Amino acid sequence: MKNRIDACFEKLKAENKKALVTFITAGDPDMDTTEKCVLEMYKNGSDIIEIGVPFSDPIAEGATIQKASLRSLSGGTNLDKIFDLVRKLRTQTDKPMLLMMYINTIFKFGTAKFFELCKETQIDGVIVPDMPFEEREELEGEAEKNGIYTIFLVAPTSHERVKMIAEKSKGFLYVVSSLGVTGMRSEITTDFNELLAPIRNENHCPCCIGFGISNPEQAKKMSQYADGVIMGSAVVKIVEEHGKDAPEYIGKFIKSVREGMDN
Repeated sequence: MKNRIDACFEKLKAENKKALVTFITAGDPDMDTTEKCVLEMYKNGSDIIEIGVPFSDPIAEGATIQKASLRSLSGGTNLDKIFDLVRKLRTQTDKPMLLMMYINTIFKFGTAKFFELCKETQIDGVIVPDMPFEEREELEGEAEKNGIYTIFLVAPTSHERVKMIAEKSKGFLYVVSSLGVTGMRSEITTDFNELLAPIRNENHCPCCIGFGISNPEQAKKMSQYADGVIMGSAVVKIVEEHGKDAPEYIGKFIKSVREGMDN
């Protein structure tokens, strides 16, 4: 069976559209709200959703997602509850779903058990921002055995490593827009034409740009350089502001971003 991520990008390419990938922290403010937010995002134009697994020391995250992690953890969120959430979501949607998390969470849970549950609950891929590319074997064997894609990241400093990482990537290549942590940025100055030049004419997996994209205008601009854009902090900020009422506001925001990218 084809991985949902691959099928999604093939469909978008046929429609001449770019992917909208969005992120939300599981359990912030509670699992019911997360479930509703995910479904609203899919309904209003998200193609792929990253469900963030909260972590006590999320080194790649800015203040917005750090605070969301702390709120979620203080509410008792753990991996078992997140897998229960995914099971519930899978009865309502067949769209691609990823987990974004830190490597210690997987090790503590048990790598084999973790990827077996990913397969059972129909998670399509995992993003582990603190896993060095050279140490991917720590996870890759169990991931491949269970048909789960590990999504790799490249940054503006990756240079000659971009081609090497792209060649090993499945699903999509996560292109970090700027140096530093996640968070909304007023402007993104990276030269993506230069950064992605080594893989422009190669037969590689799609590229999606993330970190700092916070509004429809930025999403449209960044989508010109890649196959899709990733939005996280802007969504999490809405949850912070509206709590249990967030699903309605997130739906409207995602709809505006989708329309901005398509028009």
